[in-house]
Amino acid sequence: MSNNNLKELKIGDLTARIPIIQGGMAVGISLSRLASTVANEGGIGVIAAAVIGMLEPDLYKNFLEANIRALKREIRKARELTKGILGVNIMVALTNFADMVRTAIEEGIDIIFCGAGLPLTLPKFLEGTKKTKLVPIVSSGRAASIICKRWLKKYNYLPDAVVVEGPMAGGHLGLKREQIANNRYSLEKLVPEVIKEISLFEERHKKSIPVIAAGGIYTGEDIYKFLQLGASGVQMATRFVTTYECDASIKFKQAYIDSSKEDVVIIKSPVGMPGRAIRNNFVDDINKGKKIPFKCPYHCIITCDYKNSPYCIVLALINAKKGNLKHGFAFAGENVYRTKEIISVKELIASLLEEYENESKRSTSHNSAFATQN
Repeated sequence: MSNNNLKELKIGDLTARIPIIQGGMAVGISLSRLASTVANEGGIGVIAAAVIGMLEPDLYKNFLEANIRALKREIRKARELTKGILGVNIMVALTNFADMVRTAIEEGIDIIFCGAGLPLTLPKFLEGTKKTKLVPIVSSGRAASIICKRWLKKYNYLPDAVVVEGPMAGGHLGLKREQIANNRYSLEKLVPEVIKEISLFEERHKKSIPVIAAGGIYTGEDIYKFLQLGASGVQMATRFVTTYECDASIKFKQAYIDSSKEDVVIIKSPVGMPGRAIRNNFVDDINKGKKIPFKCPYHCIITCDYKNSPYCIVLALINAKKGNLKHGFAFAGENVYRTKEIISVKELIASLLEEYENESKRSTSHNSAFATQN
């Protein structure tokens, strides 16, 4: 099918044929299999680094080494499976953030995506290598501006692209709880705001910095809408969970398919951020204030108040990835309840492109009809 009016996504000297980034999903939901499949379809596939060593036998004894080993292995495995563009998502809040960034750069990853905090020191890890592109994930124009100013001043470097994530995203959110349902913080408002801030740096420094829209993007119509608002591409995560190639267990995927609109809830995470998850008995228990005893395996997230926390978020997410949802829960985006079946990545991308085409044609004919009337 033709998707000639869907522009490629250029990030520095990298060109993705399709402007879709598969969002990085930790713990263990997006690894080499999903990332390489998306890259083979012309999008950008992303491996999530947070506690990537969860299946290593020595995770608790050698937390740092186990995670470095697992990240290297997943990047190499993905590279064997694709010649396409691969990224790694690394949360700024990780206590092993520096290890994960260094490892990804040493392995020659194409792009590092960084959210869950402002990655103010990220360019220092490049140490003169220019291969890896650096892409912060922000939730406001102000955050985008702070990063650009700091990177310029300290490293004479500007982001290679910026992902702006709105309040409908899954997992940990960069907004305060009261902002999530506030229309002023909708992705439709955030995208133009970030583009406006970024354009000042683009003009001054003659560098193209594409802005990528993320959080709740579900259909080809959504992609069309945000590209019309000026975004250069979109990041989608929830849609890729219910694919055959996603690295999560079938029970995790089934939790997506079985969910209803009412099941999508905001939880208070031990890491101090609100998070969006699918409600189950485990979530009900923690919302009631029930303590789930645990021994902190490793203080893996800087902001985690593990001494007073009612449960360990990492153990809950490891359990969920393996399909043990009695002792964990699935993070998911606002639109998760719309998922109805498991399909291949190839089918998913083909349907998104078709919806995009149809919306583009509909919009063009609507506009020309409107112009004729006037």
